[in-house]
Amino acid sequence: MGGKVQGQNGVSAEAPIPLLTPYTLGKFQLSHRVVLAPLTRLRSWNNVPQPHAILYYSQRTTKGGLLIAEATGVSDTAQGYPQTPGIWTKEQVEAWKPIVDAVHAKGGIFFCQIWHVGRVSNTGFQPNGQAPISCTDRPLTPQTQSNGIDVAQFSTPRRLTTEEIPLVVNDFRLAARNAIEAGFDGIEIHGAHGYLLDQFMKDHVNDRTDKYGGSLENRCRFPLEVVEAIVDEIGADKVGIRLSPFADYAEAGDSNPEALGLYMVESLNKYGLVYCHMVEPRMKTVGEKSESPHSLLPMRKAFRGTFIVAGGYDREDGNNAVAENRADLVAYGRVFLANPDLPKRFALNAPLNKYNRETFYIPDPVLGYTDYPFLEDTE
Repeated sequence: MGGKVQGQNGVSAEAPIPLLTPYTLGKFQLSHRVVLAPLTRLRSWNNVPQPHAILYYSQRTTKGGLLIAEATGVSDTAQGYPQTPGIWTKEQVEAWKPIVDAVHAKGGIFFCQIWHVGRVSNTGFQPNGQAPISCTDRPLTPQTQSNGIDVAQFSTPRRLTTEEIPLVVNDFRLAARNAIEAGFDGIEIHGAHGYLLDQFMKDHVNDRTDKYGGSLENRCRFPLEVVEAIVDEIGADKVGIRLSPFADYAEAGDSNPEALGLYMVESLNKYGLVYCHMVEPRMKTVGEKSESPHSLLPMRKAFRGTFIVAGGYDREDGNNAVAENRADLVAYGRVFLANPDLPKRFALNAPLNKYNRETFYIPDPVLGYTDYPFLEDTE
């Protein structure tokens, strides 16, 4: 592809950089490989998505671009942060519809990330002030919040009984069905970052002695039951999953993360998921890059669907990942949050807005949310 070609938004450019080449994601035709990563923003009052999210997601939409919505609770026990959206009630489903419509109006492909935080919660977020649920009854130690100031307090969780686990699987199934009803093109199962599914997978957390604990197969049983239930409900072509085998978020580390990652991707192959979204080993903790001897390459090679990578990528890094076939797509979080026209900026190799961490998680419907300038506003 030599010579001049039409770049993003009609900008004339040299042959496109690897990140801006088209890609077929299952039944979806993507015009580029720059994905909006799922980003918690804490602006959904009473767990209901708000109209200000219409502009936020629409700003970050390009024709043929893939967006993954912020983590969205599957049930009234799934919450662990203030003002996060849910998708377990009719009101929530209806509130998502205009947001999804706005993304589709601009030709975007929109997946909803569904989650349950498990023990990363406290009684204040739980119905009737009950204990959060988990694979264990060991609590998390208090942790400094992402803003670096507040300290999150976690309540002692209640260990799910063997008989209760299918009920939680069903919550995920219903949430997936609701997401499709809201108009989403698919869902991403949140199996990363120390939340409920990750708590079951990781041997630093899971201390069960039933069929959901002990061996690697047993620890992965619950997440794979969630996968199977959702695939049966909405079809594998609409299902992706996010995993972070190497991460130690929320004290959820594993003694053999590579074996865990490989076991999961090989198991996922049986279900034909449309993608696997993995967090780079260098992201051991939230927002901090570190050197790591580990690589996602063995998982990339073993997984038979689309492979999305995330975790501290910039333009050059992302281009290299695609050019070297280490990934099909690259998810960007903080830089996409701060640069609503990120694909265009990548096309032009334009300077990027700096993100302001102070406004990531404030409840303001505009500040640090929809007020980051577009390229034409800064020229």
